[in-house]
Amino acid sequence: MQSCTLIAPAKINLYLEIIGDRSDGYHELAMILQSIDLADQIHIQKSSIDSIRVRCNDPQVPIDKSNLAYKAAALMNAKYPEAFIKHGGLNISIKKRIPVSAGLAGGSTDAAAVLLGINLLWELGLSKSELEELGARLGSDIPFCIAGGTAIATGRGEQLAPLPSLDNIHIVLAKYRSLEVSTPWAYKTYRQQFRSTYIQDRESLAARAEAVHSSNMVKGILHKDTKEIVQQLHNDLEKVVLPEFPIVLELRETLTNAGVLGAMMSGSGPSVFAICESKQQAEEVKSHVRKKIPDQELELFVAQSIAHGIQLAP
Repeated sequence: MQSCTLIAPAKINLYLEIIGDRSDGYHELAMILQSIDLADQIHIQKSSIDSIRVRCNDPQVPIDKSNLAYKAAALMNAKYPEAFIKHGGLNISIKKRIPVSAGLAGGSTDAAAVLLGINLLWELGLSKSELEELGARLGSDIPFCIAGGTAIATGRGEQLAPLPSLDNIHIVLAKYRSLEVSTPWAYKTYRQQFRSTYIQDRESLAARAEAVHSSNMVKGILHKDTKEIVQQLHNDLEKVVLPEFPIVLELRETLTNAGVLGAMMSGSGPSVFAICESKQQAEEVKSHVRKKIPDQELELFVAQSIAHGIQLAP
């Protein structure tokens, strides 16, 4: 195999709770993550030049060593140098559809696709769990992007417990193209404002993280009860992002007032998603929001929940 093309889905957070601090400087989190069919396309090709090259159709995406897809290839090179010598360099082409810096794991899912693609091209035979372990070295969202579907994520987000997949939940996504929210800023600001509420001892941290497994959100997922899921939508980072970025709050309110089942910011933002009763309603909500906010900077997408992570392109 000289090349492969992979589909790399975005994710949304149905639930994000910040429990406390970790000794490694990260936060202890309890999250419920969901893959959606808004996806990037990653093409990886062997090269006769012993180097890693990244290209992207979106000028907002860096193509140097700071790109997560590049870092994923560099990690595989460092981990398996003999395979790199045997197979040569890599040309990585990213066709972006997921908005950049949006809280949708766009960079993480691209990196996840590179890990899977190199595993195939170099015939390494790594299992999904081994790839997830490698991905966790690069970013907390990457293990989930590999696994996909619906999952509880704890620790700093890399410890996954799969849930029955949610299929065909229809979603409208909205994001201002040039608006970015720094994830480190969001967590740092939350720590500054709410650290007094953090659970301090390790046993209580673990117990609180475990409690999400029996939460009403999980019960709603198990019963495929969309209305219950919507009632349990929660994102602690809204407490710091929405006051700082009122345009995101306005966007969430516009979606809510369009008659959706529920709306919330995803991850550290600034994307907002709304859950709808049907694809038809999602299309109608998209049109409604476009009329209410005719700003050409506003990107709107209709998507749906899916049961998988990275896949080979058909």
